[in-house]
Amino acid sequence: MSSSVTSRPTALYGGQAGRRVTVRDIAAAKERGERWPMVTAYDAMTARIFDEAGIPVLLVGDSAAMVVYGYDSTLPVSVDDLMPLTAAVVRGSSRAMVVADLPFGSYQASPQQALETAVRFMKEAGAHAVKLEGGRRVLPQVEALVSAGIPVMAHLGLTPQSVNVFGGYRVQGRGQSGDELMADAKDLEAAGAFSVVLECVPAELAERVTTSLSIPTIGIGAGPSTDAQVLVWQDLMGLTERPAKFVKKYFNLAQEMDQAVRAFADEVTAGAFPTPEHTYH
Repeated sequence: MSSSVTSRPTALYGGQAGRRVTVRDIAAAKERGERWPMVTAYDAMTARIFDEAGIPVLLVGDSAAMVVYGYDSTLPVSVDDLMPLTAAVVRGSSRAMVVADLPFGSYQASPQQALETAVRFMKEAGAHAVKLEGGRRVLPQVEALVSAGIPVMAHLGLTPQSVNVFGGYRVQGRGQSGDELMADAKDLEAAGAFSVVLECVPAELAERVTTSLSIPTIGIGAGPSTDAQVLVWQDLMGLTERPAKFVKKYFNLAQEMDQAVRAFADEVTAGAFPTPEHTYH
């Protein structure tokens, strides 16, 4: 007597929505040599759209400081600012792994501070993993979180929370600093990080890091050789006025929204809206 098991697609991108994507799925994709996309999300409605499109990982980024709250950097956003956004993305999705950014000042002081912040995101907002910036200086924080059962996504290269140290948004990892970034990446892997974002680093360095690590690399301005790519959704949809060089605009949503709201306004001022079709009787 034999039994059959319904086969499920192994592809990380576009797979079935029977369960959440896990760190084991992420690791398996690396072993298969499979590339995959990650995008940011900050609310339930866009999270649902991206989730249904098959995006396997949604990042509630501290970029919300700029694209949601209107600041000119990521530094001002707080844990309390990001907590409800993370909870909304979790509620709006059913398959994607939801990763919460730990904002500036919420983890740098000590491993204990990092643990307390990450636990809040996991317990109160329902995040499935957290992301933090930095190399060897945050290894104790990474080790503490992983030991507590919290998956950690690392972030190297241009780490926006350190923009004042860098003197602006500049490419990182050229020359000798590339060797330092490689060492940081290996140390983060050894500390238990399940993946690492590489932001604004030379493509050749990103390729070397990617081939040297057993965990996936996620590129943003790091060339085509990383295991995954991430963009802020407002950038890829064309809502950002002056996007960075690494951004490809896949749609002009700003133009579409402008046309739609102007059409609405014109019909209202002309008395053409609402029509009987949109009126209760």
